[in-house]
Amino acid sequence: MTTATAPAPASLPAPPTSADRAALAAAHGLTLSGARPPLTRYAAQLWGRRHFVTAYASARMQAQYSTAKLGQVWHLVTPLLNAAVYYFIFGLVMHASHGVPDYLPFLITGVFVWDFIGSSINAGTRSVHSNLGLVRALHFPRASLPLSTVVQLFQQLLVTMGALVILLLAFGQTPGPSWLLAVPTLLLMAVFAAGCAMVMARIGSKSPDVSQLMPFVLRTWMYSSGVMWSIDQILTTDQLPHWVSMALKLNPAAVYIDLMRFALIDSFQAHSLPHHAWPIALGWALLAGVGGFVYFWKAEEEYGRG
Repeated sequence: MTTATAPAPASLPAPPTSADRAALAAAHGLTLSGARPPLTRYAAQLWGRRHFVTAYASARMQAQYSTAKLGQVWHLVTPLLNAAVYYFIFGLVMHASHGVPDYLPFLITGVFVWDFIGSSINAGTRSVHSNLGLVRALHFPRASLPLSTVVQLFQQLLVTMGALVILLLAFGQTPGPSWLLAVPTLLLMAVFAAGCAMVMARIGSKSPDVSQLMPFVLRTWMYSSGVMWSIDQILTTDQLPHWVSMALKLNPAAVYIDLMRFALIDSFQAHSLPHHAWPIALGWALLAGVGGFVYFWKAEEEYGRG
């Protein structure tokens, strides 16, 4: 009696390799979600989303004070209240107004400019991490998020600039051709703020605790930017270390504030603007704008992970 032998089991097919899966995905037009495209293509994609950026910024601006009775009026009231507080503390109590002609226009202009720069960087720090649901659900250039915060704050700045002009006229400032210099100053300032916002957006996406430290960092930066006091006066009366003097002169926020004051305030126009002011302002805008964009783009695949 012979026993039948069972047939040998058929060999299982080898699992597909990574190359096989990649070829299959490419054949059906599938791409990696959140993959980082080349820099030029990324810039083109971002430009294609420009309408989303502006619409998202406008929606955020309208929603910001939607529950407040005064609504959008707070865009004007907030910097004015800050200026009033700073005038009382620094102008009256600490006598920072001594030796500074047109101190109220000097102070208000500085507060309005700094409010845009500081708010852009602070909001940019939280722009990616606070929108993780959007980042994980949809595929779009992530730089849209920090840029939309800067666009929103720039829209607010344009409104407050209108109020600033009215205040300057009320304080006796005379409109002139130099007021046109406010336009390139605003543009350079916006590029600088956008670049800084993108840098901080990448850092904040990986280390959310940074957003808790930013108010302290920004407050220190504000005090060293000549918002409430004259940097030139300090440099001429105090014997500061050379590196401190250079840091104050090259401080980007101080440079943009000085350019805006020179454009709008009569007493500033009586003195010639330092020859290095515009090159420094342009250099900071290019360094922050281009460098911040590239720095943010390099981590495009990492946003929303973890």
